[in-house]
Amino acid sequence: MKKILVVDDEPDQIITLKYLFKNFEGKYELIGANSGEECLNLLGRGEAPDLILLDIMMPEMSGWELFDKLQDNPSWKQIPIVFLTARTDDIAEDAGKILGSDYIEKPFEIDELISRIDRILDTQ
Repeated sequence: MKKILVVDDEPDQIITLKYLFKNFEGKYELIGANSGEECLNLLGRGEAPDLILLDIMMPEMSGWELFDKLQDNPSWKQIPIVFLTARTDDIAEDAGKILGSDYIEKPFEIDELISRIDRILDTQ
């Protein structure tokens, strides 16, 4: 089973994703973090996921800032990251595709998200 860490300051987003991923039990396990700091704490305790779904626009520590911190740690640098955002400008899209494994705009279709995750984790 692949572990996916969802980092989003909106608790409803994490709850919704956990609900939608129930259809994929046995394939994916979702854990949530409501901030960049919470994500770093989980990773620091050894909760290394197979993939991170990372919201870009978060208060206190943005997704970009968290990404930088992840890249500074050799143990976390290799974790694939899919940026999630409601921001739809070209800069966010280009940066998401260049820096992360993928980029998807909110709202998104769960089938599209699963397809991208499958492609990244090669679990099709």
